[in-house]
Amino acid sequence: MSQSNVNKAYENPGLHYLETALFYMPAAYAELTGNPGTSEITGMVRFYPVNGGVLVNAEVYGLPTSAETCGSDIFGFHIHEGGSCTGTASDPYAETGTHYNPSDCPHPAHMGDLPPLFGNSGTAWMMYFTDRFTISDLIDRTVIIHSKPDDFTSQPSGNSGTKIACGSIHSVT
Repeated sequence: MSQSNVNKAYENPGLHYLETALFYMPAAYAELTGNPGTSEITGMVRFYPVNGGVLVNAEVYGLPTSAETCGSDIFGFHIHEGGSCTGTASDPYAETGTHYNPSDCPHPAHMGDLPPLFGNSGTAWMMYFTDRFTISDLIDRTVIIHSKPDDFTSQPSGNSGTKIACGSIHSVT
């Protein structure tokens, strides 16, 4: 498969997306790290241009785990407008700002609203396709993992709790 096939539409898009993630370099990435209270969190989010949209692949390790039998271990996951994972002692990721929302849409129609991460013994892996944004929209923004699942209702950001991990999005080229 040649690099020119990355944007070629396939009869089986799922296979095309998997091949893209397995065989090609992403166009952008964010290296995730936890805040001082969740420093065990690490991971990588990769962004690939495909079929007029973006394939998002996240792998995360060290997520908090619930001791409850029916604990949710579900985490809010968003693109934020700010480009830096810095802040203050009381708000380690203050510079990330709010959800990326250039069209001023209500939640959950922000460009930066992503599906939640489902933790499995502290690990999460997810891949999905979206046409909400392009690679160039993402560069110099941040990816945030929140402590609670997004409720997809509350304004302005889904009541998804504190920011527990962050990664600045960079272009690969």
